Amino acid sequence: LQVEESAVSLWNWTVTKHTGAVISDEQRAKLRFVACRLICLCEGSDPPEGTIRRQILMSMKTGKGWIDIGKAGLADGFLETAVSSIEKLYAKLRKGSQDEADIQTHRADVEKSLFKVLSYQAESAVAQGDFQKAVMCVQRCKDMLMKLPKETCYLSILCYNFGVETYEWKRYEQSSFWLSQSYDIGKMDMKYSVGKEMQAKVLRLLATTYFEWDCSLYLDKALKAISLANQENLHPAGFFLKVKILLKSGASDEDINSALAEFTQLEMSLDFCLNTAKLLLEHGRESVGFDFLKSVPERFESSPDLGKITLLHIEFLLQNKRELLAKQKIEEVIIGHYTGKQLLPEALNQLHIILWDRAAKHYEEKNYSEALQWYNYSVSFYTPGQIDQNLAKLQRNMASCYLHLKQVDKAKEAVKQAERCDPNSIFTKFSVYKIALMENDTDKAMEAVIEMGKLVEKLSEHEDKLRVDKNTGSNLLSLAAQIALENDQQIVAIKALEYLSEHLQDCQQLFAALKCLVRLMLSKVMAENAEKRWVYEDINSILTYLNLAHKKLGETFAEEKFTGDMRILEAHWFRKVAWNLAVQFKDSPEKMRDFFVLSYKLSQFCPSDKAVLVAQKTCLLMAAAVDLEMGRQQVTPSEQTELFSEALQHLQTCKEIWKVLKLTGDFAKDPTDTLLLLYEFEARSKLNDPTLHNLMESVWEQPQIEIKTLEIIASLAMESPARYPVLCKKALKSALNLHRKQAVIDAVKFSKCLHSLINISLPTGLTDLDTCVLQEVWDYFEDALSVVSSTDAYPETEILWLMTRAWNTGIFQYTVRKYKEAEQWCGLGMRFLNHLGSLKKSYE
Repeated sequence: LQVEESAVSLWNWTVTKHTGAVISDEQRAKLRFVACRLICLCEGSDPPEGTIRRQILMSMKTGKGWIDIGKAGLADGFLETAVSSIEKLYAKLRKGSQDEADIQTHRADVEKSLFKVLSYQAESAVAQGDFQKAVMCVQRCKDMLMKLPKETCYLSILCYNFGVETYEWKRYEQSSFWLSQSYDIGKMDMKYSVGKEMQAKVLRLLATTYFEWDCSLYLDKALKAISLANQENLHPAGFFLKVKILLKSGASDEDINSALAEFTQLEMSLDFCLNTAKLLLEHGRESVGFDFLKSVPERFESSPDLGKITLLHIEFLLQNKRELLAKQKIEEVIIGHYTGKQLLPEALNQLHIILWDRAAKHYEEKNYSEALQWYNYSVSFYTPGQIDQNLAKLQRNMASCYLHLKQVDKAKEAVKQAERCDPNSIFTKFSVYKIALMENDTDKAMEAVIEMGKLVEKLSEHEDKLRVDKNTGSNLLSLAAQIALENDQQIVAIKALEYLSEHLQDCQQLFAALKCLVRLMLSKVMAENAEKRWVYEDINSILTYLNLAHKKLGETFAEEKFTGDMRILEAHWFRKVAWNLAVQFKDSPEKMRDFFVLSYKLSQFCPSDKAVLVAQKTCLLMAAAVDLEMGRQQVTPSEQTELFSEALQHLQTCKEIWKVLKLTGDFAKDPTDTLLLLYEFEARSKLNDPTLHNLMESVWEQPQIEIKTLEIIASLAMESPARYPVLCKKALKSALNLHRKQAVIDAVKFSKCLHSLINISLPTGLTDLDTCVLQEVWDYFEDALSVVSSTDAYPETEILWLMTRAWNTGIFQYTVRKYKEAEQWCGLGMRFLNHLGSLKKSYE
């Protein structure tokens, strides 16, 4: 009992909440489902009449609720329960009644509920596509109409709705069945009929269904249905459909005129009449169509929309290639425009569209004179001095025609008018540009291109004012560049391409524009090179283009058509250009360095194969070399620091690439290791880098280091602003040791190395020297004597220098009263005297 009460309370709560729009239709269906299920669970073996009636009501409404929210499959069980409960109710009522009159009353009561349930079952079946079940349910309902005549209207509309649904699903056979049923049911009881208007509506849809199903097969049925519809209720839609069916059937003009005559008294709108005329003319019924069109003005004499009739007339004259008659009609409209018979603004706009379309057609066919005539018709509707954006466009179009006809003065006048109407239009600037090129006015053309470029730049901020999107602006700049090249105006083309490359969104077009720019500027630069002059502004422009290419290659493009392979191809092209330019600029170290660095950066978008790695290594080595060379020049300390730091950065990157590259093959004879060492030593020494000594520790340990390398290190260690005498001395000592180890000592090279070592160890002018230092230097002189004694190839000037240094050192010792040391050093000098050749007598 408590469960039953709870179920009833839930049901009643659902009703009140749904009425107040607190819960949705789906929530209501779910709550009804729960309440109804609970009631069914509480059913006893012999429930009272009230319980059964309540169960019938709840089952019906629950089933209908599921149907209404599009879940017809869930409704079937509840509707079957409702039918079963109806049968129980009828049996119970009949059992308790003996009188025949009472039995008939109970039967009528039960049949009302059964009718409703059967209609719901039909709805569910249609929704689930079960046509046969739906037909069976509707037929049972139809059989019950004799006893329930008031339900005639409901069942007729239900069948109409089924017809609409199946028509929308393009199930024409089923739709025609339901619509026929709807019409037949509507005729069963005129007292409770749906009315003539609804019957006509059913028949019009039935005719449409036959027409769209298979017009050739069901043409007679379609005509019969629409004729019946028009008999029931004359309506413009019925008239239009009948004409449509007759046209499709290939009926004679006489039959169609008869159909049109049936509707002469019918109230129809002007648009409806125009649509009918359009239908006739589109089906090639010119005679009938134009006659009907001529009759329309009589019916709408007071309408301000009469211009629509004229427009339609003009349109169809043009479609049927009767251009002369169309022109006569247009000229009549122009005369009417200035004699008080103006078209409404909407109709006038439509006429302008017709005129422009016809002009554009002639323009495409290169019939420019004819195009101008149609544009002039359009101009006729504007008053002198009128400012209008469309008039500006019209004048630009006319200017294009004049240019093709070589009538430059008229073109200039048209563009002047366009500028007056729309001075900030990129299209107007483009027209000015074309005329300037045609007149070979480079300055004017350049000015127009610059203005176009500025307008494109403002698009993102003022797109609403410019009425043009970025693609349009880019397309015009691209066309401007193309026209300039065709007219040998390279400078103008370059300027157009520069603006274009800044604003193009399409990757392929962007790189094509940049390539074109680079090629154009290269040809200009190469011509300057041939004349032995460089215009650095042009070189900087190429650098700008290549930097832009690098930037764009690094951006993530969303375009699917710009693939990874395409990016690699573009990167290769630009890196090779940068490389070739770097090689060209030997006389301009800074530009050489910039192009080498750019080539390296661009190569980073290429696969790291051996060839690319070699190119990257070379670019960075060359860039570092140039930075070091520029740092050696007379520049400020801050500039030197910047250059040496940049060189060091390039070298660090180069070392990483070199490590990878060495894994790809044999590079035993490659000098890269030596160059990296020397460049890094120079950069770090001149930056006074504290890590320099750590670098050199690894150098001293190298077994294969060359004498020349050590000598260069020694030289660099004392080259301003570096000053590392200890490192210099150590490098020279190592070099001297390597000289000694040679199978045959190269006396000339040995002498130079020894000369440097003595110089760094025994500075000129110092008298107070440490004994250890003197001893060390003494050993170097002894080494020199040893080599001098063993070969005649030792340079005489070097022997003289050694003799002089030894003698002077003795003299210095004498001045500080170190007589013993002075005697030793002077004696050492005398030993060299014996090895002098032609100079011996001069010094004896």
